[in-house]
Amino acid sequence: MQNRIGVDEDLRQATIAVLREHGWEGLTLERVAHAAGRARSTLWRQGLTLEALVGSLVGELAADFRSSMFPILTTHGTGRDRLERGLVALCELLDRHLPLMLATDEAFHQDTAPGQPPDYLHPFIQFLREGEADGSLAPAGDVVEAADVAFNAVAWTYVHLRGRHGWPAKRATVRVVGVLLDGLAAPRGKESS
Repeated sequence: MQNRIGVDEDLRQATIAVLREHGWEGLTLERVAHAAGRARSTLWRQGLTLEALVGSLVGELAADFRSSMFPILTTHGTGRDRLERGLVALCELLDRHLPLMLATDEAFHQDTAPGQPPDYLHPFIQFLREGEADGSLAPAGDVVEAADVAFNAVAWTYVHLRGRHGWPAKRATVRVVGVLLDGLAAPRGKESS
């Protein structure tokens, strides 16, 4: 299988393997070629660069994120309902990209395209603001900070439970999202109907 910029699945997996072993600083075309069982010169002749390999991974992650969040951003519900759907969608996304997530915790910090910084918090900021306005959530303070905590608490706890503890996807999603939502819930009797 090849993605839109010509990086085949073997090269994607080799890139992830190098990231797992050496991190972003140690990611080189030579190491990826070696991990894929190919010569660096072959990759170079094909026009593949380190930027193309990284762009393939983070570009696909960003596109998948956007397509996962768009339906939630365009539907109705309380802020809490939409936050819950967004966090569940985040867990599903993490599962689809689990090898990359287990290899590095910096995938969400990479530019999603040349000159395009990542923006993964926007949907969660919106859901928290809506929940604060409708009384279904009580983020207590800075909504951007609460969105950052919510995203990271769910993302990395989910990845750890799935990848290191072998929890089934559904169990990890229900437990992690449930704990986070309970922590952001409005006090009983405060939620608007």
